[in-house]
Amino acid sequence: MSRRNILFIMCDQLRWDYLGCSGHPSIRTPNIDALAARGLRFDRAYVQSPICGPSRMSFYTGRYVRSHGSTWNMVPLKLGERTLGEYLRPLGLRTVLCGKTHMTADIEGMQRLGLTKSSEIGALVAECGFEVWDRLDGVHPTGGKVPSHYNDYLAEKGYDGENPWQDWANSAEDADGTILSGWLMKNARLPARVKAEDSETNYTTTRAMEFIDQAGDDPWCLHLSYIKPHWPYIAPAPYHEIYGTDDVPPATRSEAERDDPHPLLAAYQAHRTSKCMARDDVREAVIPAYMGLISQIDDQIGVLMRHLEAAGKLDETLIVFTSDHGDYLGDHWLGEKELFHEQSVRIPLIVVDPDSRADATRGQVNTDLVEAIDLVPTFIEASGGTVPDHILEGHSLMPLVHGAPDWARDIAVSEYDFAFREARILLGTAIKDSRAVMVFDGRWKMVHVTGFRPMLFDLETDPQEFTDLGTDPAHAATRDRLGGALLRWTERLRTRTTMTDARVDQLTEIEKDEGIWIGVWDEADVARAKKAPKGRS
Repeated sequence: MSRRNILFIMCDQLRWDYLGCSGHPSIRTPNIDALAARGLRFDRAYVQSPICGPSRMSFYTGRYVRSHGSTWNMVPLKLGERTLGEYLRPLGLRTVLCGKTHMTADIEGMQRLGLTKSSEIGALVAECGFEVWDRLDGVHPTGGKVPSHYNDYLAEKGYDGENPWQDWANSAEDADGTILSGWLMKNARLPARVKAEDSETNYTTTRAMEFIDQAGDDPWCLHLSYIKPHWPYIAPAPYHEIYGTDDVPPATRSEAERDDPHPLLAAYQAHRTSKCMARDDVREAVIPAYMGLISQIDDQIGVLMRHLEAAGKLDETLIVFTSDHGDYLGDHWLGEKELFHEQSVRIPLIVVDPDSRADATRGQVNTDLVEAIDLVPTFIEASGGTVPDHILEGHSLMPLVHGAPDWARDIAVSEYDFAFREARILLGTAIKDSRAVMVFDGRWKMVHVTGFRPMLFDLETDPQEFTDLGTDPAHAATRDRLGGALLRWTERLRTRTTMTDARVDQLTEIEKDEGIWIGVWDEADVARAKKAPKGRS
């Protein structure tokens, strides 16, 4: 049966292992765990780039970064790239955004074709194909991009100031009422000035429920995209104090990682964020706040599920819960994300399908290699559409959700363009050469870095990725095999997006059917060619 609705929930910077259902020893996420119990949890899901913008563009296009071309946060998604809404709207689903996309519009391309944001088409292509219900990208310092509605909401609630997001949602205060910036990680253990019910997480949930009510019986795909637990690491009361230092796990790192590391890893370890997050006192301040923000999201997932149930929509809605990338939190002597350790590139992914065909996998854990690009074809198939596999580079997850034993992917690939980072300057690489690509076969993870030796990790014997085998002669054959897999991957990228394979087959040797004769000597050759099947001259 086709789905009436799709609820596409994404958190920002949520690590795969910071959920109860994925084994975290102390975090409390009962509502997300309940989704895992109702659906299928994919334990080995990987993003196509470990940073917000490119990762999300792959989520929304179903295509690798190398194909869609938005390689970093400020790089526009080029005009002409099809996105989720363009596939689902013809199937009858309003495709709506509530929260973050990190979309940067191709304004130059729009101007070249005479499109404006005020036009119907222009409004959609400028917002990654979504009908915007409420856009809240979550980082709105004074002088930066203004959220579509949130600051107005805060002002109406009596939160004063030119930028209530900055002064209330992203600030604490001391006993004297002095505002303390949430950008400073020393303030992470303090409560945000904003009340929990007016914080970004609760606000976004409320707005999503308002859309669901407004939509009535019209089918929809709602992209509910939470900014948290992305930095600034500051949580409203009571979430700021749910967890303490006893809940902070020991850092996953080794001194050996700082003993002659790969040049790219060394450059990232030298970044300001990494040097800060590698400190134990910083981790002990930040991680409890990070966990509190996750539990706040979990509470809101519970509110949302109860709302869907009360509206009679819970059993007619396909629900997906995921994240756009992880967060190092000091592991491997790193902060932020951007490299390819599991903490950064691996994400949570839960699919809850109300169809009885999914009963075969309900509550189970799948260990196939899946990627962010698999969601667009999943949504198309779930909505009764035909997957355009000459464009989309992912595979629908619906067969796995319904218990199919076979899976089409044997490697996962992720890419990163570090041209925008200090690492490029430290390494002295050219902008066009500041690229890294991960290829992972489920055991061996190789990272190709342009102009440098590769990194190689054996996650079977070294699951913490401490030992880099990138120069070990004993593993040359493995590096060659993964290099060959990476080359094969580049050969199969979808560049012919304007014509299907079926149409190519129809047009093969079409010239003789049109009376165009190439390479013939006489009338007898023409007669033989007319009778010959395709592929036989």
